[in-house]
Formats: sequence, structure tokens, C-alpha cells
Amino acid sequence: MFVGHALFAFALGGLAAWWLGLSRERAVQLGVIAGLFAAVPDVDIVYAPFGLLVGAAENLTADGFWETANVVHRGPTHSLLLGAALAVAAGLWATESRPARIASLAIGVAATVLTGVLSGPIAGLVMLVFVLAVLGVVTVAQSRDISPRTVAGLALLGLLTHPFGDLFTGGPPPFFYPFDVTLVAERVILHPDPTTHLLAAFAIELATVWLAVWTYVHLRGYTLTELVRPRAALGIGYGAAVLFLPAPTLERSAHFVFSVLALGVVGAPTRPFSDGVDWLETVVTGLAAVTIAALAYAMAYGAI
Repeated sequence: MFVGHALFAFALGGLAAWWLGLSRERAVQLGVIAGLFAAVPDVDIVYAPFGLLVGAAENLTADGFWETANVVHRGPTHSLLLGAALAVAAGLWATESRPARIASLAIGVAATVLTGVLSGPIAGLVMLVFVLAVLGVVTVAQSRDISPRTVAGLALLGLLTHPFGDLFTGGPPPFFYPFDVTLVAERVILHPDPTTHLLAAFAIELATVWLAVWTYVHLRGYTLTELVRPRAALGIGYGAAVLFLPAPTLERSAHFVFSVLALGVVGAPTRPFSDGVDWLETVVTGLAAVTIAALAYAMAYGAI
């Protein structure tokens, strides 16, 4: 889901810009900035390696990493209220005027102090990293001559869409932090069977990736059908994995996710990259192979 947040915002931002009459090149640029803003809330994962370093050596495992990360992951950085406030701060920072930048910094400092007081020093430090990351994206946007109002709009798009993407794979974030108001109490369950739920969530993620890829391909003037290669059909063989791999769940999914994604290598070109189409062919063909593999596995799992 880390990638999905950014790709969904990229697609929305790019398509909105194109529908508003901007050039295809500009639409891609705005989509990228929206995607960067959407990725920023997950900087809270930065706590995990530091938490592991100060923890016991036995925690240096995949499960230990996520257990440590979840101390602060999907916390204040996923708040719609703080996200909206920092979107305003982003717009103010982009104006480059002294009073506006002072106001922007004031918002960032207030968010950091508030989080530290309410949720402890670790959460406060993570919020500080979050604020700095938002301002970093603003700097990238400024290098592309994007107006302050547009920067604020892209920040709103990215920061406010991000939390909703976590409803299928993790615990619901505190949407209205710092207020004790619950918008969604539990993870959205797509199916009572944990493996089917994982496959459905994976399908949503794939659909998000396809939307972003289609958006980019469309804005670049290509079509998906001209970029996918027949070797993507090799993914159908992954259906046999249901006989050899333990049934995956959200809690135990690494073996499924990494193995099915590995099939994306079938998109690798048979010749060195020569132009822009080659790498697009690689991405589209690889994604098609992963999609076929996931469908094959789902059908095989449903049949047994």
C-alpha cells in the first residue's frame, strides 16, 4: 500500500490537470507532486529502524520491524485535520514571502508540539519529520514553477487521500486526531476468509497501479495494448503456487507478495533500452504478468 497511496494521488492529480486543459507534460508534473505529497504520511515508518536499534537483538526480524513500526505508524501523520493544516502550510511556504513562511513554520511547530504533548516525544519527533518532508515536497514543486495555490491543492489531494488507503490492510488511522472522534472503528473486511480478503485487497492495489500506469501512458500519448507483450501470459503458471505455498493472510503475506511480484521480471526487454517505449513496455508487461498471476492464484485457491 505504500506505493498505492502515491500512485492513486498521481492518477487523480494528473487526470484532473489534463481535464482542466493543462498540457500533458504539465499534467504529469502535477500528478508527480500529488503523488509525493501522498507518500509523505508514511515517513512515520522512519521510527522503526531506530526503535529496533535501541531494542533487543531478537527483534531484528520482519515481524519485529513491523511491530516496532506500528508503535507510531498510521498515527498523527494520517490525521485529516493535521493533513489539511499542513496543506495550508505548504501553500504558504510556496509563496516565498517572509510573513507567509513564518505562518507556515508556525503551523508546523504547532503540529509538532501538539503531537508531542498528546502522544509523547517519539510521536512529536515523527511529526517533525513529517512537517519537514511536506516542506521538502514544496521545494520540489517550486523547482517546477508550480503556483502556491496549486501546491496547496496538490497537498490537500495527497495528504487527505492517503489515510483512506489503509482501511483494507491495517487498523483505521485516527482521522480526526487530535480529537477523540472515531470515523471508522475497524478494518474494512472484504471477505470473512483471511486469504480471500488479502487477495481482494491485493486486487484493489493492482487496480490502483493500473490506473496510475494508464494515466501516465495516456498522458504520454500511448495506449496500453501497444505496450503489453504476449509473454505476460506466463503469469498464469503462478496458479500452481497454491499447492506449494502456505495460504497467505495480511499477517503472513510476504511469501505471496514477493513471489508474485517477482513475476514482473517477464516484462524485462529482450534488447537494451533504446527509447522511452522500452521501459514502458517493461512496466506494462510486467504488471500484466503480475495481474494474470494473481488472478490465476485466486482462481486456484477458490477451486480447492
